[in-house]
Amino acid sequence: MDHEALKEAHEKMDKSLTAFQNEISHIRTGRASTGLVDSIEVEVYGQKMKINELATTAVPEPRMITVQPWDKSNAAAIEKAILKSPLEVNPSNDGNVIRVPLPELSEERRKEYVKLIGKLAEEARVSVRNIRRHEVEVIKKQQKKGDIPEDDAHKLTDAIQKVTDEFVGKIDSAFKAKESEIMEV
Repeated sequence: MDHEALKEAHEKMDKSLTAFQNEISHIRTGRASTGLVDSIEVEVYGQKMKINELATTAVPEPRMITVQPWDKSNAAAIEKAILKSPLEVNPSNDGNVIRVPLPELSEERRKEYVKLIGKLAEEARVSVRNIRRHEVEVIKKQQKKGDIPEDDAHKLTDAIQKVTDEFVGKIDSAFKAKESEIMEV
């Protein structure tokens, strides 16, 4: 069954899933990832820019991120932004490269991260369910107008429910994967 409401539901749910995956990629795990610093905003040139727009980031070691600014005059501003970030790290700046060492995560801190990810996963699930509800309402309105026969409306509603279940499953599996990544010592 190919209907506009079904396509729209799939697109919107995919955006919710992508936003969730993007958000959890910035949450620390036991090892370094450039995603941790890429989206940190830095005040340069009279505006806010993300680190990945100002520098090259790399992971030379499992517990180290390096940030190499394209314009060396931005190094101090980038270092300051990393210090202010919720990462709770202490970067070192040699003028050319900013090194961000990542300390070992305590068990308590890991559990806090898992709770945070659980909250983000639930928000993503709610978003997907809201999209389903909206699209089902659109179908019901079209059915009342006589634009869609009753049988087709039921089939569309079932198809939207299947898409919803699929995306909730994807959110759950992304959550479980990130949880095991965080709890891995």
